[in-house]
Amino acid sequence: MMLSRDGISGLVCLGISVWFLVLTFSLPPAALVTIGPAFYPRIVLSLLAFFSVILIVIDIRAMRSPQGAPAAVLPPPSAAPNYRLVLATFVQFGLYIVLLPELGFRISTFLFVMMLQVTLEWPRTVKRSLLALAVALATTWICHVVFEDYLSVLLPRGTWSGM
Repeated sequence: MMLSRDGISGLVCLGISVWFLVLTFSLPPAALVTIGPAFYPRIVLSLLAFFSVILIVIDIRAMRSPQGAPAAVLPPPSAAPNYRLVLATFVQFGLYIVLLPELGFRISTFLFVMMLQVTLEWPRTVKRSLLALAVALATTWICHVVFEDYLSVLLPRGTWSGM
């Protein structure tokens, strides 16, 4: 029984997450607050381990089925990889990083999410355009609320926008 690339990726991610999770137990405890420096890394690493196990289980189940993987698990066949989209994504992410100090977190994040959606799949209808706009606004707002309001992380303010 040989694992596919998905199963091997799951095993690698599981191993890395378990290794780093073990390392978090050597972090010093918090002195003044109840949540120590290992709290959030443990959450992220536990989620990574959980999803890695799911990926391994899906791969093993696909190997045991009579015809291989069910059609719902396999991605649709595609032509050659679209390297232009990969390059465009990297360019947009680079622009996001460059513009972040100038425009601030909220404006830069909104523009990045909106432009990435448009780059990956051009909205052909008004409904799709409004959906892309709503996703960009919701993503920006949720990130702002979670990081600034809940976690008290100071997000970059723009030198051009002041936001």
